[in-house]
Amino acid sequence: MIVNLLPEKCIACGLCQVLAPDLFDYTDDGIVIFTEAPAQHQLTISEALKAQAMAAYKQCPTRAIVIPKP
Repeated sequence: MIVNLLPEKCIACGLCQVLAPDLFDYTDDGIVIFTEAPAQHQLTISEALKAQAMAAYKQCPTRAIVIPKP
């Protein structure tokens, strides 16, 4: 599964990190980044992280997390 981040849409609310702590972290300014690849805005994630990613995607109020349809 591919997950994209749109940091310019992030309002630093913290929901994604709460719902998917193994996948998302934050910059010093509170903007969402990938835990394992902070400089990337697109990441292919493992099946094990799929449920966390979907939960964060569904709850993101600004749609800063994007999961493209296959």
